[in-house]
Amino acid sequence: MTRWLTLFAILCLATACTLSEQEPAAGATPDLPALQKRIASFAPTELRVDLSGLSDADRQALTKLIEAARVMDDIFLTQLWSRNHALYAELKKDTAPLGRARLRYFWINKGPWDSLAGNEAFLPDVPPKKLAGADFYPEDMTKQEFDGWVATLSAEDQESARGFFTVVRRGSGGKLSLVPYSQEYADRLKRAAGLLREAAELTENGTLKKFLHTRADAFLSNDYYASDLAWMDLDAPLDVTIGPYETYSDGIFGYKAAFEAYINLRDDEETTKLAVFSRYLQEIENNLPIDPKYRNPKIGALAPIRVVNEVFSAGDGNYGVQTAAYNLPNDERVIREKGSKKVMLKNVQEAKFQNVLLPISRQVLSRSSQEDVDFDSFFIHILSHELVHGLGPHHLSVNGRETTVRHELKEIYSAIEEAKADITGLYALQYLLDNGKMPGVSKDEVEASKRRLYTTFLASSFRSMRFGIDEAHGRGMALQMSYLLDKGAFTAGPDGTFAVDVSKMDGAVRDLAHDLLTLEATGDYAGAKKMLEQLAVLRPPVAKAMERLADIPTDIEPIFVTANEVAPGPPPY
Repeated sequence: MTRWLTLFAILCLATACTLSEQEPAAGATPDLPALQKRIASFAPTELRVDLSGLSDADRQALTKLIEAARVMDDIFLTQLWSRNHALYAELKKDTAPLGRARLRYFWINKGPWDSLAGNEAFLPDVPPKKLAGADFYPEDMTKQEFDGWVATLSAEDQESARGFFTVVRRGSGGKLSLVPYSQEYADRLKRAAGLLREAAELTENGTLKKFLHTRADAFLSNDYYASDLAWMDLDAPLDVTIGPYETYSDGIFGYKAAFEAYINLRDDEETTKLAVFSRYLQEIENNLPIDPKYRNPKIGALAPIRVVNEVFSAGDGNYGVQTAAYNLPNDERVIREKGSKKVMLKNVQEAKFQNVLLPISRQVLSRSSQEDVDFDSFFIHILSHELVHGLGPHHLSVNGRETTVRHELKEIYSAIEEAKADITGLYALQYLLDNGKMPGVSKDEVEASKRRLYTTFLASSFRSMRFGIDEAHGRGMALQMSYLLDKGAFTAGPDGTFAVDVSKMDGAVRDLAHDLLTLEATGDYAGAKKMLEQLAVLRPPVAKAMERLADIPTDIEPIFVTANEVAPGPPPY
């Protein structure tokens, strides 16, 4: 998920990747010790989930759902690179230690490019960088060619060309053409659809039945609208997300959706506790730090919140750095009608907190600040981040032309949107605390709660930047870090550690949220790009602090123990 930097040495500093000083120069293939260091960037973490509360019918359905999810792995490998499957087959044949290490790191990255090292190749005889357009577009296609071709299409085909669910291919005579996903991945989608229908017949939950049947239909029709609506209404112990969703892998335009799957078990107790936040979303929207004309007077239905434990993930959902939560769908029609749903992967978040965030905090925070890092603050900010993805501008009118923020900001949309969600998520929590609406926090506890929230966010900023500052989340976080340092809200001490100045944090958070929301509201591509160029960099104190993180895992590598017990499959490596 990381993009690329120009110099490998600079990149290592930026991501604090665990490469030795003897790591081969850019363009060279890492040897076994170097590759083992890269693998150690992902802490193996067993995901075990208690299924004792599931009915027998749902346990049988779970088997089919995991099998369907594995098809998403198959499709995603193709989407990332057309030659991935052939390379994967070759790697499986090499049983030497180096060959086995290459196979394992290939599977973590779902390809031959290192997602923590600027998507540079770690295998020989492959393109030196991950292709910007992955396999969504012809490898030799330029932006200018695409834009020129789209201008010749009908309005309906233009929408499809920029839509989520088509690939662009070069046909006879070199002309570009559109191919729907249902045709491009027909055999595999038919197999996945069959498994979803089998699962639908096994479960006794009506909302799950409806989602699985409509999603199976969507795999074959290429029309995902009805199944997205059904997914928004899903209310079942088995919380399932499967299909083409996120667009991070399209590095040219950010248009095309990658296939992924999350097979989860709902945590009813935690879900009930967090549902209270949904009731405040319109109030937060009404008080966003932005010109009132850009606020949405009606954000739609209350956003459903689900707290779940992940049983299995696949495709783009199990690629490089693991997702801790997600906010879907991305279809603006569904968002207008029903809002969007926030899914919190609690067991994944707990693993990240213990294996990554706490060790980071001990290295980069002042001693007095370390005691303020807590899981509840980490968890609640991730929730707020996901909630505010649905707030603020989405649909725009630019010079009389109806459009969306995503289309106006193009390839930089993801970085700006992730930064907006981070900082506006902080603003939303700040608003709830200041107005006595944070559940379980009394008036006397507000300042201490803010201190813990901001300090945990500071530690987590280093965690996100290690994903790489050419990756959407890392780049957006680098922007925020620079801004908050410039405002004095984050401070760097002479010993190289960092702390929060709470007295300056409230205003800085509000101001940055205003700036990012305004860029989105106006569809200001040039302004957003300038902001990223100026701020999405690592200031020297930050880069130096990140050097100290070299021996700390960057993320986790999930080992799906429960899933493999329920639905045994061939080991991926």
